[in-house]
Amino acid sequence: MNKGKALRAGDTIGVVATSSPATEEVLNKAITELEAFGFKVKVGAACRETYGGYLSGSPEQRAMELNAMFADDEVDGIMCMRGGYGAPQILNLLDYDCIEQNPKLFIGYSDITALHSAFGQQARLATLHGPMATSDIAHNLDDWSKQYLLRAMTRPEPLGAIVNPPGEEMLCLVEGQASGPVVGGNLALISALMGTPFQLDTRGKLLFLEDIDEEPYRIDRMLTQLALGGLFDDCAGIVIGTWTDCESKKREGFSVWDVFQNIVVPYQKPTVWNVQIGHGAYNMALPLGVEASLDATSCQFTIEESVTV
Repeated sequence: MNKGKALRAGDTIGVVATSSPATEEVLNKAITELEAFGFKVKVGAACRETYGGYLSGSPEQRAMELNAMFADDEVDGIMCMRGGYGAPQILNLLDYDCIEQNPKLFIGYSDITALHSAFGQQARLATLHGPMATSDIAHNLDDWSKQYLLRAMTRPEPLGAIVNPPGEEMLCLVEGQASGPVVGGNLALISALMGTPFQLDTRGKLLFLEDIDEEPYRIDRMLTQLALGGLFDDCAGIVIGTWTDCESKKREGFSVWDVFQNIVVPYQKPTVWNVQIGHGAYNMALPLGVEASLDATSCQFTIEESVTV
């Protein structure tokens, strides 16, 4: 895999708008916080745009900005401003040859899952599923998540064991051991890419899944789509993150836990539940595209390879 360099104090982070817009106030707070981390910040023009009410700039503008950040020698790493919606719109507008030739640490989650998948498969770029500028950095990111993020960003060494914060227990759904590169992210985005040239390739890989604000029947539908597409047949193991506000609005019926028991557990792939990565109170950084090992029986998930050089 291609890898960006580990960032150091004084390096420049390019903040890009790939999806939905943010307010000027929150953007400025994010810039201040990133500067407090010791980085310089270069903000793309689309970060201050609104297009159609729910997008930060047209697809062409957002794609051009992201391409430019990878091509810019002054930019050392790239962090997405926020998620929301819009990243899939720019997948066919990106210069994957340029991205492959100019590897940089790329950070984001949620809607950014579409870009993680595309970069990993089209540009062979290892990326970082992690907190974003206005979604998280600007809102007093918790110390636990901040620790994982800065370690992954600044140390050219494997992140090692992913350990949940105190009070959050990692559970085993299916016993066993597995290893392979980590792929995945937000379930809704992985589902949306099914049947496209950017469909997630899970062959021999550890599949990570998380989501927010989806009722169990919708999670059932998306997991069923992944199952019909062969993603659970192909993967080596499964890592399940957080499912914030995913309870049923009805008093009776399946929970998210039940849905995973019904759809995912029958594949008998080593599987762990409740890793604190995603839209929850914690969002630990997760390198994608690098080797990891999963001992589901012992609830041990270990990143064996650095996401940076």
